[in-house]
Amino acid sequence: MNVVKQGMEQHAEVLAAMAARADEIAMLGGWWTETLEAGGTIFFCGNGGSAADAQHLAAELVGRYHAERRALPGIALTVDTSILTAVANDYSYARVFARQIEALGRAGDLLVAISTSGNSENVVAAAQAATARDMRVIGLTGAAACELDCWATHVLHVPSTVTARIQEMHMMTGHIWCAMVDEHYAC
Repeated sequence: MNVVKQGMEQHAEVLAAMAARADEIAMLGGWWTETLEAGGTIFFCGNGGSAADAQHLAAELVGRYHAERRALPGIALTVDTSILTAVANDYSYARVFARQIEALGRAGDLLVAISTSGNSENVVAAAQAATARDMRVIGLTGAAACELDCWATHVLHVPSTVTARIQEMHMMTGHIWCAMVDEHYAC
């Protein structure tokens, strides 16, 4: 029972700290709707659990979150195994997301770069490639200063060093942004 209670208490603590950042979260959600309104695409990348979050959030845009609305352009850079394995083999794993941004990203698009450490080489390289294309970059990381701080337009630091708590807040924040998009586009 200790592990259960401890996990819930940690979650509640980090959630309370995130609530104090509601204005920052709302501003970044505004970037989502601005990007989509301008005809841009929202790209997502991350590794491991963050890759799953990237896919989940892209699916919420293309499908829907809650409200009925038109399909919206969201692309998870984590899903095309032929591209991932070819780029990893021919270049390096550090280039798997950046190469896709170089091929698909356009000025005015948005990259959501998800990394609990903020130092994942391939996620940072994607942020660099996006910046070079005049794309905005939202970094989703944990509490520590990181490489993404140098390349993202804005980094939302979750005030925790516990991977599970960071990832929980990343998904909660992503869902809030999806709700903002739904509200904007609701029929």
